[in-house]
Amino acid sequence: MKETVYIIGHKNPDSDSICSALAYAEYKNGNGDINAIPVRLGKMNRETKFILEYFGVESPVLLETVRLSVEDLNFDKIAPVSPDISLRMGLELMKRNNLNSLPVVDENEQLIGVATISDIISSYIDVWDNGILGKSGSTIDNIVDTLSAKAVVIPKKIKPFTGKILVLAMEPKSVVKYIEENDIAICGDRRDVQEIAVNSNISLMIVTGNAIIDDEILQLAKERNITLILTPHDTFTTSRLITQSMPINHVMTKENLVMFALDDLVDNVKDKMSQTRYRSYPVIDDDNNNKVVGLISRYHLISSMKKKVILVDHNERSQSIDGLEECDILEIIDHHRVADVFTGNPIYFRNEPVGSTSTIIASIMFENGRRPSKKIAGILAAAIISDTLLFKSPTSTNADKIMLERLARIADLNIEEFAMEMFKAGTSLTGKTPQELLNQDLKVFNIDDEKIGIAQVNTMDPDSLKDMKSDLIVAMEEKRKEQGYSIFILMLTDIFNEASEMVVVGEHREIVAEAFGETLDNNSFYAPGVLSRKKQVVPPITAAITNIDRI
Repeated sequence: MKETVYIIGHKNPDSDSICSALAYAEYKNGNGDINAIPVRLGKMNRETKFILEYFGVESPVLLETVRLSVEDLNFDKIAPVSPDISLRMGLELMKRNNLNSLPVVDENEQLIGVATISDIISSYIDVWDNGILGKSGSTIDNIVDTLSAKAVVIPKKIKPFTGKILVLAMEPKSVVKYIEENDIAICGDRRDVQEIAVNSNISLMIVTGNAIIDDEILQLAKERNITLILTPHDTFTTSRLITQSMPINHVMTKENLVMFALDDLVDNVKDKMSQTRYRSYPVIDDDNNNKVVGLISRYHLISSMKKKVILVDHNERSQSIDGLEECDILEIIDHHRVADVFTGNPIYFRNEPVGSTSTIIASIMFENGRRPSKKIAGILAAAIISDTLLFKSPTSTNADKIMLERLARIADLNIEEFAMEMFKAGTSLTGKTPQELLNQDLKVFNIDDEKIGIAQVNTMDPDSLKDMKSDLIVAMEEKRKEQGYSIFILMLTDIFNEASEMVVVGEHREIVAEAFGETLDNNSFYAPGVLSRKKQVVPPITAAITNIDRI
């Protein structure tokens, strides 16, 4: 079975993050040794949606955490049982499936109890009163199955088995002292004892050893509505087995049940298990009307495997998925600064100073003799155009240009026409709220002890945001306090005029303006030629903050 590996871009994904994950997953799956799943860590922006729709590529699935959940564990996938099955059948199911427990459900497949081996064994060890079959509600079907019996006489209206269980291994004169109406009689091949039992209006007679039953006894049983069955077992074995015909709901645990859902995190499961003493716990599917899907035990927690991930377009924990520290990171493919992702083992780490991670992904494919499909070549080309702003960004390199031309030939793409169409679709701000603008491309950077949030909005019509500026500043201040940012910056980037208006909030917001040799006016300043957050914004801010800390 192939192991699953998640290909993960950064939070608040841009086109490069999404397209890199999709393309690298195709490459990895083509090698045939893993099951690579591309995922996204947030809502896609309009530009990315346009790209995927244009080339007919499905969106990667949304993944909120890589912390282990119950669904990730190899728990026992056992079908639940009906409450009326016999103890013997329940025990056989446990032995056959190497289980300690069985979930019990009603006719609507809702959990009503859990039966354990301890429950069943206790029922054998306890000294049962001889009226236990009636009290437990055991059925003739359970009794026949448990005793491997043959039904000889089954009345249309079966008498309830409310009497006591008697083994008629005594003289006839002694039998009459003990036997009463509706009793369950276990007897051998003695006709005189059988006749006394039938004439006493018992409810059930069990004849052992497959003995031949006289026709007159059969007729009497039919006339008196007495159930009569024949078992191959001897009398001792029959008397020992018959209590195993009780329904499992008579011994199962019904109250204070502890169960877990498929999406419950393993950490929470461990805490809950530490407070209880059960050996196994039912697992239910919340998305399927709480249907029971199996059982989980402490063993499954101990033997669980970490999820495996490959990071693309980032290598910073604050930009990555929740629970990353619990994963095995296999590879990192990125074009940003080397940050703070730690790994337990040596990994394949490819970091190049190019304008787009998609350039690196495409290079890996070609270096290994792999030609991307037309669709994948298209989204890689689009991601390079997006991340380099069609080579207007200072992060652009000649390697990006060469790779874009090669991919465009495979995708049969007119670069300039497509870029204009993509930027128009992606930079439309119609109907967007300040909160949506702040979240569509937000990255968090930890510089010394400062937490800096930098959002970027690319637009072809910067004037459309003038009326929204005051609302943006209010929303930025709220988000800054909520997320604990020292400084929060919004880059309103004019793609074609190659400049950005820098809107800044925070206690030390003046530091940002000073880093660019500017002063703030209504929380903002104009930065001509500034297009790249990675190359033109983070370095001067880092230098400014570092210098302040030294003073």
